[in-house]
Amino acid sequence: MSTRTHGSEADTVSRVSERRLKHWGWGYEDEQPSHDEVTQAAAFITGRLGFGSAEPERPVPLSEVSLPPPRLRPPASIDGICRSDDYDRALHAYGRSYRDIVRAFRGRFDHPPDLVAHPRDEDDVQAVLDWAVSAGAAVIPFGGGTSVVGGVTVPPGDHTGVVTLDLKALNRVLEVDPVSLSARIQAGATGPGLEDQLAEHGLTLRHFPQSFQFSTLGGWIATRAGGHFATLYTHIDDLVESVRALTPAGVWESRRLPGSGAGVSPDRMLLGSEGTLGVITEAWMRVRPRPTHRASAAVRFDDFATGAGAVRTLSQSGLYPTNCRLIDPGEAALTGAGDGSHALLVLGFESADHDVEPWMTRALECCSDHGGSWERRGSGGGDDRDAAVGSWREAFLRAPYLRDTLIAIGILSETFETAITWDRFASFHQTVLERAAAAVRDVSGAGSVTCRFTHVYPDGPAPYYTILAPAVRGSELEQWAQIKQAASDAVIECGGTITHHHAVGRDHRPWYDRQRPEAFAQALRAAKHAVDPSGALNPGVLIDG
Repeated sequence: MSTRTHGSEADTVSRVSERRLKHWGWGYEDEQPSHDEVTQAAAFITGRLGFGSAEPERPVPLSEVSLPPPRLRPPASIDGICRSDDYDRALHAYGRSYRDIVRAFRGRFDHPPDLVAHPRDEDDVQAVLDWAVSAGAAVIPFGGGTSVVGGVTVPPGDHTGVVTLDLKALNRVLEVDPVSLSARIQAGATGPGLEDQLAEHGLTLRHFPQSFQFSTLGGWIATRAGGHFATLYTHIDDLVESVRALTPAGVWESRRLPGSGAGVSPDRMLLGSEGTLGVITEAWMRVRPRPTHRASAAVRFDDFATGAGAVRTLSQSGLYPTNCRLIDPGEAALTGAGDGSHALLVLGFESADHDVEPWMTRALECCSDHGGSWERRGSGGGDDRDAAVGSWREAFLRAPYLRDTLIAIGILSETFETAITWDRFASFHQTVLERAAAAVRDVSGAGSVTCRFTHVYPDGPAPYYTILAPAVRGSELEQWAQIKQAASDAVIECGGTITHHHAVGRDHRPWYDRQRPEAFAQALRAAKHAVDPSGALNPGVLIDG
């Protein structure tokens, strides 16, 4: 038997708008450090990295930004939920990739949306969608706006205007089924919002991407986001029971089932569709009791390759650790989790049902067989957590905030992630690392490329690379493009995927076109035409209209 949740919709909507997000960077306006604080941070960061400027730039205030006038006016029927003020249009013009933030930091908003619609319910979504399509406008579904691949960037084009559809007011857990351990959740619910509501039932979704604070369920589904679990339940895909979306051709809703072999899955087509096939409004999600048993350890290896051998053993052991993130020595040093002499494996198990210490004991035996060592083990996730693990975790959570400061002090900060089978990993990693590092040297003169595993599978890891380099102020976008080209070419030419969990968006589109089979591309275009014949939904992402 399922339970329908209660609560005032007005209350949930008001919670969305209590604080203003920064129109140009990560987080809220009241979290932005003062210029003096940024200057102090610059002295520390430039001293540690050996590059960057000790004199940070200031972001261009919105009051000094001139946006092109809106090309559209909404009809009276939806006028009350549409906005065209400078703040709302600037906030929704970009995601939060490096080059998005650079452009917004400098006050460059060449193609902001003409209108931002804030639907209160699914009827509002349908009304906006119907009007926008009839008016010849492009429609961009918008959740948390945390895309790092140009997934919500407004494109120039032949449309009469652009309407961004901000879904964050659709933020409720509508129904909970404690028997089947599932919940019906609206697509605009943010990570903290849905977790708070599930906690009232003793449940959790346990999907924690780095963007967790601001990203939404619909965004996770649309981008096939990677989350908390390093093994087994690595993507949001594994937690989806059914999905409901609105398209220009009608409602797309799959039957709620634990599994099905009935043809091509309607859920699978929406997973990763990035707003091009429909506007996801809600989904039934697989939830679980909140964990009560935990075990953690930080295991050190002489080098990254040795640690990778241990991780392969763990991934093929059937132990399925919750956390199994291997960090190379360079990244461990940058985050304060090590001194640069060892690779670090952040290892953890959790359960709501049973003691996980036997699993940890066996996992550490596997690590020991590969030369791993550790000083202490933690349980319960409290103060006994290894200091190295705590340092890395804090750096992981603060990274999106830090990037704003890095841009201000002239440091190029970018990441790219992929996946490859174990048999090809060593040669793949060496080639990608060498070519990315060479591009960084050629373009920026200095810098670093580091790596960690975010998720692992029995047949291969998902390496995640981080680039830090000196930026030439005013030329950051050109630098980024050259480094991105070299790294992405290397990934595709060596047999990896252009993205493991960051989505395709517009930034990865050229390499996605090379990765996918052409026959599949034709089928995808036909599906797009069937549900969105005018090509209104997020044009330029995944496929051409």
